[in-house]
Amino acid sequence: MADARDVRVLHTMIRVLDLERSLDFYTRILGMKLLRRNDYPAGEFTLAFVGYGDEKSQAVIELTHNWGRKEPYVIGDGFGHIAIGARDIYALCDELKKAGGKVVREPGPMKHGSTHIAFVEDPDGYKIELIQVD
Repeated sequence: MADARDVRVLHTMIRVLDLERSLDFYTRILGMKLLRRNDYPAGEFTLAFVGYGDEKSQAVIELTHNWGRKEPYVIGDGFGHIAIGARDIYALCDELKKAGGKVVREPGPMKHGSTHIAFVEDPDGYKIELIQVD
């Protein structure tokens, strides 16, 4: 087994139907940075990596766009959500709504706990949990 200091989560990959719309959501609405973007013409796909910090120190999200796909992806019932911590999810949700983001669960305490959470949805229907952190 690897020593925990030698391993870390690098990224989570999700497939997106409209890459430009997804990049707009993750960068303009959620405030992430486009870290890198590569086209792979032989495979007819593009990979775009977005995140809040450098990939060398933080986990990021890989947006995979398969060229020519017309039908939305089915989000499996095993997938839950991506979680993002923020100091003030109430203000963040207000900002997200003003920017055109879709808040699908308003901020508030968990049903069976004291942690405050909210959920937003990206253009492809992926849920993003916002968790109030100190």
